Amino acid sequence: MKNQSIISIRHLRKEYPNVVPLEDVSAEIKRGEVISVIGPSGTGKSTLLRCINLLEAPTSGEIMVDGVCITDKKCKVNLVRRKMGMVFQSFYLFAHKTIIENIMMGQTDLLGRSRQEAYDRGMELLRTVGLSDKALAYPDELSGGQKQRAAIARTVAMEPEIILFDEPTSALDPTMVGEVLSVIRSLAGQGMTMLIVTHEMKFARDVSTRIFYMDQGELYEEGTPEQIFEHPQRERTRIFIRQLKVLHAERMSRDFDFPAFLTRLEEFGRKQQLSQRQIYAMQLVLEEVFLQKLLPAMEQAGKTDSGWDAALDVEYGEKEGYLQMRFSYGGPSYHPFLEEDDLSLRILTGITKGLEHRFLDGVNDLTVYI
Repeated sequence: MKNQSIISIRHLRKEYPNVVPLEDVSAEIKRGEVISVIGPSGTGKSTLLRCINLLEAPTSGEIMVDGVCITDKKCKVNLVRRKMGMVFQSFYLFAHKTIIENIMMGQTDLLGRSRQEAYDRGMELLRTVGLSDKALAYPDELSGGQKQRAAIARTVAMEPEIILFDEPTSALDPTMVGEVLSVIRSLAGQGMTMLIVTHEMKFARDVSTRIFYMDQGELYEEGTPEQIFEHPQRERTRIFIRQLKVLHAERMSRDFDFPAFLTRLEEFGRKQQLSQRQIYAMQLVLEEVFLQKLLPAMEQAGKTDSGWDAALDVEYGEKEGYLQMRFSYGGPSYHPFLEEDDLSLRILTGITKGLEHRFLDGVNDLTVYI
């Protein structure tokens, strides 16, 4: 039954000597649901997954999986655990075995399949994830994205009813993230019950039936993707979602750490699943506006430590489809791009949709639309 709960969590608590990652978590997960677990670092997201499959023993509380209380000491955990597969951020492929051997091993040892049956199923899944040509390769011969796809195929080969994903893309280069997410998206389309801890917010919004927002060791707010990302009800959720969509920098003067902020722009763009072109455009805008225009103007005015300091807000609106960078700075009215043959203006014209300057109440606002 699709509307039947397959996982029930009641008053789950996990504590260590110096920290309590899970305070009091209760949740119901229905068969066929895809739930993304989001929230700040250190709020118990991964601990929740590890408790669900008992890689971590809960301190107190109850977890029911398909009607069986797996936190009961009499429970045969290994039988219940077969209903759940888990995909980790670190792959955990056996380095001394080929990819097809990695996928076959659990099938023969735990499911009792013949080697031929395990091989056939393994090759079928490798074709599904686009890795049939890597069947005889060893893990060290694969890219990070390929390793994660192989790890997902190995998990699916065990015929689980539930798959838990613990930050499946966090160890990957940005160029490899998309290939892994496409495989997970395909599983979601097949009706697999999944619980995904992720920092890929656009993916979470696109693929999930529900979002769990965790904060300070509790399931702070839950709802549909639209509810959480567009209409969050509680304060900490609103703060988190706004931080996802706005990147802020202030006191941009001579001592501003330009290389570090370029990295922050890269991370911001990746979280929003912006294209590499958009990320590059943001970085180039920062260079042409701040380094080539605003900083020289500040230094010429001799006011790098006062009212001329600039601030920057990078704003992304997924639903509205806009990406903009708004520079705010004091001093007299100053539009840095008035000359048509200006080199920086020519560069920006090629990578942006336009720019707008306003001067109001002693503050300059230069907005660049990307």
